[in-house]
Amino acid sequence: MKSRSLSVLAMIAIVSLAACGNAGDNKSADAGDHAGHNHAKEAPAPATQTAPAVAQIKDDMLDAVYRQYASLTTALVESDMAKAKIAANAIEAGAKELKGADAVGTAATRIAAAKDIEAQRVAYSDLSNNLISLVKKAGMHGGELYVDFCPMAMNDKGGYWISGIKEIRNPYFGDKMMKCGEVKETLQ
Repeated sequence: MKSRSLSVLAMIAIVSLAACGNAGDNKSADAGDHAGHNHAKEAPAPATQTAPAVAQIKDDMLDAVYRQYASLTTALVESDMAKAKIAANAIEAGAKELKGADAVGTAATRIAAAKDIEAQRVAYSDLSNNLISLVKKAGMHGGELYVDFCPMAMNDKGGYWISGIKEIRNPYFGDKMMKCGEVKETLQ
């Protein structure tokens, strides 16, 4: 089992390294009509969001999947479909090795196959909800992760996501409403 986990971790690392040179300019930022909302357009976000090194989930395989999820979140914040697809493929591979993570793998498959950024974001909502449950069940080995919420995501039904930073960087709207949302829970 240990060698199988190491093999999957190695596969995730290879997919991640392959992502470095394959990010195309396949961007879309259509988030619907939110003209009446009072959210000023924010400056472009920094290139990446990664969880602090001290934040670690107790289950090593789940922690590896979370690292790819952080890359996926960054890709959606940047409205970068190509990077989102690469991260989703890595999540799908890792989810196959996680007990009770079938829904995470299914959502990751939908993200990788999506034809537009909005479809990726809808599947991301499902992935996030399932990943939040898995992380809560596994617990944290150290550090903190944040469960964030945007009330306007998913056609005003709201959407959750996990972040390694307290600052809100909204993956559901990207630079259109970068700071829309709030931290709902801290996982320690």
